[in-house]
Amino acid sequence: MVIPSSTNHGEKPEKFNGTDFKRWQQKMLFYLTTLNLAKFLTEDAPVSGTTVEEVATVDAWNHSVFLCKNYILNALDNALYNVYSPIKSAKALWNSLDKKYKTEDADSKKVINQVHELQLILHEIHAEGMSLSETFQVTAVIEKLPPTWKDFKNYLKYKGKEM
Repeated sequence: MVIPSSTNHGEKPEKFNGTDFKRWQQKMLFYLTTLNLAKFLTEDAPVSGTTVEEVATVDAWNHSVFLCKNYILNALDNALYNVYSPIKSAKALWNSLDKKYKTEDADSKKVINQVHELQLILHEIHAEGMSLSETFQVTAVIEKLPPTWKDFKNYLKYKGKEM
């Protein structure tokens, strides 16, 4: 009889190529959690000290950060690996990927699809006998525009009364 190993880790996520970041990020976080490395994405390094124990703690921390960073890098497509490999720590790497790709995921969802979702919600609200002002509805649609449309959003907000 074969006893399953207690060190069997979660499935290694597929390589991230720049799409479906949230899904990849969740899988990567689970994988790092199974390796007991997830804390290195959020916590700061211990303060370096002079005692043997303090030095050993910092050394162990640095080794784990190295492992965590390289697990993440090895789960990136080669082109992304080259871009992100110079980043020094796992936490900085994780935050950099998060900042870049969470925003792009939000932007990549077509505005029309988001407006359609909003229209469905508004229809359900009306079906329940409630109503929302037209100004609120228009403002909600304007807020669905991607961050890259910031200037146009501001234009619409301030010119709204004239229109």
